[in-house]
Amino acid sequence: MAEEEGSQSPIRPEFPIGRVKKIMKLDKDINKINSEALHLITYSAELFLHFLAEKSAVVTAEKKRRIVSLDHLRTAVKRHQPTSDFLLDSLPLPSQPIRHNKTASSDKKAPPTPPVGTRRIDDFFSKGKAKADDSA
Repeated sequence: MAEEEGSQSPIRPEFPIGRVKKIMKLDKDINKINSEALHLITYSAELFLHFLAEKSAVVTAEKKRRIVSLDHLRTAVKRHQPTSDFLLDSLPLPSQPIRHNKTASSDKKAPPTPPVGTRRIDDFFSKGKAKADDSA
């Protein structure tokens, strides 16, 4: 009994496991997902994003900036060869600076448009919105 009480509790990922499962199910080749595999993939994704955030923060600090930008993320990915091999092609290219002619009607800034073919990560984590979009 004393050994069981002294054993470590399982590691619980911070990502919502149910939503990670939904993302995995987007792949047509996946029919069923073992709970242990789901837990491992969820925790692995969390660790990977933590690693990527740390490396991007280092690049940001080196460039004496306070906000992490896409350029900092791309530099961090390029510096780590295993990550660069699979992720660099998926990152959007750095955008060219856009020069706007300021007029009276353009007082408000329009939100930036994502590159063609990309989806917002929010789409994966919103509860009812994804189903409504799929049925339309």
